[in-house]
Amino acid sequence: SAANTMMAHSDIAWTHEEFCVVMQKVSNFEIFYRAISFYLEEHASELNGLLTAIQSKIDHARVVQQVRKTTHLALIMPYLKAVQVDNLSAVNDALNELYIESEDIENLRESIEKYDGFDQVAFAQKLEKHDLLEMRRIASLLYTKNGRFKQSIDLSKQDEVWKDCMTTARDSGQQELAESLLKFFVEKPDGECFAACLFTCYDLIRPDMALELAWRHKLMDFCMPYMIQTMREYTSRLDKLEKKVTKKDEEEQKEKSAANDFVATNMMGQNGIGGTTFEF
Repeated sequence: SAANTMMAHSDIAWTHEEFCVVMQKVSNFEIFYRAISFYLEEHASELNGLLTAIQSKIDHARVVQQVRKTTHLALIMPYLKAVQVDNLSAVNDALNELYIESEDIENLRESIEKYDGFDQVAFAQKLEKHDLLEMRRIASLLYTKNGRFKQSIDLSKQDEVWKDCMTTARDSGQQELAESLLKFFVEKPDGECFAACLFTCYDLIRPDMALELAWRHKLMDFCMPYMIQTMREYTSRLDKLEKKVTKKDEEEQKEKSAANDFVATNMMGQNGIGGTTFEF
């Protein structure tokens, strides 16, 4: 009753501090949303203070829906940031939309990396048509996070963001994608990207395939550092394997010698040679 009276006679009965104290004691949930409408109409600058006071009692999705209808979402951004820890789809969508409108790349990237509770693929489809390159890069990131690696690489190819192409191919763990990208750089042709792709996707590319491509398209100078590294790695593996086999052979030889010595000692003891003879 006190809350309703203060809203009905706000010119003489309302103060922000007293109203927030009253609202914390209200048990009728509908009054919370009536209060939000009241603040939007008469005291918009104090709305975040009200929302903070009743934050634990309200449905954040309903608040977003209510404020969205008035097209004043930006007004409650501090509140949205405070409740985003709950990772609610409605809150995440609202904040991400605000970041797009303000072209706030840094906060948008941080938001989607920390809070995944929203339709990421639909959001990526929306961003891939954005005028800003960095927005399209975020779309590519979302495709990668959702396992749509080829779609992500294709989008990065359109913008010629070659580094993103390579890291996506590497993160996919798919040999086919990595080698397909390598062939793309051969056909382009771009020797430097060819060399960079070899090292970025090092574990996914077959050395014989890389060597053949380089030889056929006269890219041996760009391929040689990769081949040297590959040969060094294979040589190191072979050396370790040889040492392991040698050590195992030595241990087996020692075990065999010890067993032979044991048998020989027992036989000598049974024949009374070098042993103690017992009489009964």
